Amino acid sequence: MDWHKWHDRYDSPESPLARRLLMVQERVRLALDDCSAGPVRVVSVCAGQGRDLLGVLPGHPRRRDVRARLVELDPENVALAAEAARAAGLDEVDVVAGDAALLDHYEGMTPADIVLVCGVFGNIADPDIERTIDACTQLCRSGGRVIWTRNRKDPDRVPLICEWFEGRGFEREWVSGQEQLQAVGVHRFGGRPVPLQPGVRIFDFVGYDKLRSAG
Repeated sequence: MDWHKWHDRYDSPESPLARRLLMVQERVRLALDDCSAGPVRVVSVCAGQGRDLLGVLPGHPRRRDVRARLVELDPENVALAAEAARAAGLDEVDVVAGDAALLDHYEGMTPADIVLVCGVFGNIADPDIERTIDACTQLCRSGGRVIWTRNRKDPDRVPLICEWFEGRGFEREWVSGQEQLQAVGVHRFGGRPVPLQPGVRIFDFVGYDKLRSAG
């Protein structure tokens, strides 16, 4: 999969992914609005070109409060995200080239106020989805939010994802309607963060097409 070219789908306004991006950006905007005064930490897992956050932060009144780490493996996407952050003067946005499944990449940034897990759950197997949700108890602070996405193609895993979050102390704040092929959800953490465990790998990125063909 050419993950750089894959992002072109966001540029087609009527595509499901373009609509998903707008929903995610709105939820990021609302989450930033609701953050307490002072520093705000954001981490993004499999950040791609960083559009989820970088499409919001330059014009947001909290931009100077935000310190963010975007973790992405594809070198072209890393370069584009880093350039977008530089162009917007977002000096506290760090774009890391690395495997987002390794918790080591989030050291020093957890627990975060906002955790973005977008474009991940549709590309990993169910046990790894649950493992990633479990790891969100390490990534997210008490009162912080996880903003996540998952397609609703058969089998629709959105109800199960909600169940897994809610079984780990997260409260469902918002989930997009069933009419949206690309679902977006927000869960707020009501528990106490678990210390980060460096050296732990939380998922293997398989890819949607390979998962479908294997099923």
